[in-house]
Amino acid sequence: MWSLPPSDSVLHLLALVALTAQGMTAALAAGRRSMDYVGVCLLGSITALGGGTLRDLFLGHYPLAWVANPIYLVLPGAAALVTILFAHLVHRLRLAFIVLDAIGLVVFTMTGCDVAWQMDATLPIVIVSGMVTGCAGGVLRDVLCNDVPLLFRSELYASVSVVTGLFYATAFGLNLNAELWTILTFILGISFRLLAVRYKWEMPKFVFTGDEER
Repeated sequence: MWSLPPSDSVLHLLALVALTAQGMTAALAAGRRSMDYVGVCLLGSITALGGGTLRDLFLGHYPLAWVANPIYLVLPGAAALVTILFAHLVHRLRLAFIVLDAIGLVVFTMTGCDVAWQMDATLPIVIVSGMVTGCAGGVLRDVLCNDVPLLFRSELYASVSVVTGLFYATAFGLNLNAELWTILTFILGISFRLLAVRYKWEMPKFVFTGDEER
């Protein structure tokens, strides 16, 4: 059963980077809420592994990655704790949180698509699996910090996950070079997310106040 992509693959290395990055975003978020060190560690692990855990539960995919490989539970928690030491430096970088979160969003989207594809899921399920894996951890982080999740309040977020998943999934049936396609997908996803932040690209909003009835 799948835990993370094979250790000799580019996606595996990116997944380790993403676990670390999401642990760091959790530490920055926890610091704004004055959490203790245990809370920071737990939030780091929940943020990094929450999306993949929900995906596996939805798909009936066992064992869970962090159950089969506890190191994946430790890595983001440790990254969160280390971030405490230099949070004052990271905090000064305006896009530090957004960049780290974008790494997690894009890489976890790819790993989620990979899991569903290995289970012979249809394309819509592959894309949804990627979106859940990419987005849910950040939502859990923001909810636990009593913030409105990025998914619901900022520039294109879930849309980035969907586009990333579609682009990544096109390689599955075309016999393309997996390593090269993984790198291209990563670059596409990160660029799309950061451009959306830079230029404030947003989906149309539904605004209804009820004033029309008066």
